[in-house]
Amino acid sequence: MRLPRDLCGADLVKRLERLGYQTTRQTGSHLRLTSTLRGEHHVTVPRHDPLRIGTLAAILDAVGAHHGLSRDALLDRLFN
Repeated sequence: MRLPRDLCGADLVKRLERLGYQTTRQTGSHLRLTSTLRGEHHVTVPRHDPLRIGTLAAILDAVGAHHGLSRDALLDRLFN
């Protein structure tokens, strides 16, 4: 599955909440999300519109690695 090209940071935050992430703090336009499922994990998401492809790929790779999912499996969970 291809990475979405028009995804904004706020939409990504809503989708990551499905995986148990919650906003723990905000500095400027960047949100820090924390998940306590399968151990504690932090990820920073910029509230930019749209997110750059490299930024989105890095966030998804970090989340996928923490949850033991490939990028395609994670995309299926988040966008289907």
